[in-house]
Amino acid sequence: MSNAGFKFGPFLLDTEMGTLFRHGSPVPVSYRSLMLLTALVQKAGSVVSKDELLEAVWPNMVVEEGNLSTQVAVLRKALGAAPGGSDYIVNVPRIGYRFAGTVERKAFALAQPESGIHEVDPGPSIAVLPFVNLALDPEQQYFAEGLAEDIITRLSRLPWLFVSARNSSFTYQAKGADIKRVGQELGVRYVLSGSVRRSGERLRVTAQLNMADTGAQAWADRYELVLSDFFTLQDDIAESVLAAIEPELYRAENERFQSRAPQSLDAWGYVVRAMPFIWTWGSAEEIDLAQGLLRSAIAIDPTYARANSLLAWTNAAQAHSGHPLAVERLAFAKSTAMLAMQADPQDAWTHFALGYVQMVSRKFELAIESLSAALTLNPSLSLAHVITGSAYAYNGMSKDASHHLAIASRLSPRDFTQAANYSVTGLCRFVDGLFGEAMSFERKAVQLRPHFGTAWRTYAAAAGLAGEIETAQETLAEAKRLQPSLSLEWVERHHPIVKLQQRQIYCQGLRAAGLS
Repeated sequence: MSNAGFKFGPFLLDTEMGTLFRHGSPVPVSYRSLMLLTALVQKAGSVVSKDELLEAVWPNMVVEEGNLSTQVAVLRKALGAAPGGSDYIVNVPRIGYRFAGTVERKAFALAQPESGIHEVDPGPSIAVLPFVNLALDPEQQYFAEGLAEDIITRLSRLPWLFVSARNSSFTYQAKGADIKRVGQELGVRYVLSGSVRRSGERLRVTAQLNMADTGAQAWADRYELVLSDFFTLQDDIAESVLAAIEPELYRAENERFQSRAPQSLDAWGYVVRAMPFIWTWGSAEEIDLAQGLLRSAIAIDPTYARANSLLAWTNAAQAHSGHPLAVERLAFAKSTAMLAMQADPQDAWTHFALGYVQMVSRKFELAIESLSAALTLNPSLSLAHVITGSAYAYNGMSKDASHHLAIASRLSPRDFTQAANYSVTGLCRFVDGLFGEAMSFERKAVQLRPHFGTAWRTYAAAAGLAGEIETAQETLAEAKRLQPSLSLEWVERHHPIVKLQQRQIYCQGLRAAGLS
């Protein structure tokens, strides 16, 4: 299977999938920026008038010309300088813009969804497997997984490096993993694995980097250290990996990885233990467990940004799911997210958590601003792409949403975010009036995550509008089991759908399902 696109410099523009790649890694640009780039590269070397570009980017819409210049600035920043140091996009005063790069039309192979095998060269890309716990104490497993998690976070800060999402990588066990299979299924060129043995205050860590296509070892090292050097170890491994992968790119980037480390390794440990319970759209009991662990971390280090941002996320998620104290939870989530961002504005998770809070609060512009900042800091943060897609969908912008969902699918083909991706895709179909298709996607979401209350709500509304009343009643019953307070009044007051007309359509579907 192949798609048509355009190649220029290190970039590949897939016009069918709606994604821009740099060295095989998705570039976090918005859908409107992507439409602008497409219109320019299709006429590379020629001047494209402002009127033509406005129609291409905002068809059948009346927008101010300033929106175009804003998108051009955003796109220039994302592309960087062309070979030779000039801009890819040249301003032609009073007329329009011209794409100055050398463009080649190109057909290229795509991943085959049914087989899960990636056929296109992934470029600089890596999957980090969970490190193997060699300690006799099984309670130390969190330590091994936390080391891998933090290395993923550090590597993800480089925009030229594609890093497979944590929850896709963690579906494999490093011990005995088939390196070639991991590379094929996740679409990466390298696989990092290792082991950890903790004994009292001492650590023994091994790490190795393998070529995914052949399994050959590209780099390996062994570390003996005390716990106080743990965070330095993470940077050492990340730097060694990058030096082995793309030394020229790494030297040019001159990137440092550190964000503010927590004051206590115990605080870090509580956060790592909480992580598996946060992103699963699981039961209320799991969320309560995660919040307890996060509060323990904050009790040790009140300014620990990651702990505060995750606590903000869980409280906003409770409000999103219909918690009876939604207003209070959302207010607490906002103040906690702000505290996290002030403590470490260079951590993508802090902007991500604030963006999610703003989305749940129906603050669309603020949500997109924060989520865009998160993606600038960490282009490989797949969940941020999902939530950005969700924010656009709640604002009725289904094409913009689908753009980010496609990137999330490439970054994270095997983890729990697939359920969220299905649900947001269903919401996109819903706002486009395709209620039968919306049902299909929401059904897939709840099959993967039975506690996914927001998906059950949209499933019921879509079924009601599709005339599938029996299904609507059944799915509404499940939504109400998870959210006893669900009512038409709750939707009007608290549901994240921004536009009144679309909320009314949503209520119409739920009313058909039997909600009052």
